[in-house]
Amino acid sequence: MSLNKAMIIGNLGRDPEMRYTPSGQAVTQFTVAVNRNYKGQNGEWQEETEWFRVVVWGQQAERAAEYLRKGNKVYIEGRLQTRQWEDKDGQKRYTTALVANQVTNLERRSRDEDGDPGPATGSAPGGTVRPTRSERSEEPSGTPDKLDESNFDDLPF
Repeated sequence: MSLNKAMIIGNLGRDPEMRYTPSGQAVTQFTVAVNRNYKGQNGEWQEETEWFRVVVWGQQAERAAEYLRKGNKVYIEGRLQTRQWEDKDGQKRYTTALVANQVTNLERRSRDEDGDPGPATGSAPGGTVRPTRSERSEEPSGTPDKLDESNFDDLPF
């Protein structure tokens, strides 16, 4: 038996970037910062930030791009996927992404373009965004395995 499942709660490090594969499948990417507090050897509290690259597919990708903004607190559930490619200099490069199957905006209110809280919104921002049965059963033609990684940043911020 095997299990590849990741769950994180953190803040978006940048606005989501959505694009479409040649077959028309929506894919949205963003980064999430997750903070961890712990007592160091000197007894003082330390904070450590871990950055996660998140990839969302299908209708859920369109909703994430529409409702999520930099700074939003989100819950992401999905699987980890690491891929390898060669950069333009012939060096092997690796990237790990959390491929989301559930995205939940934990903000009570949406934020406008300036990051100011706006009026309360409908059920989408603050509610769970789960893939439909057809999204779960269909394998998009532009799956993350076939996604061109050469244009991804080396750093998540």
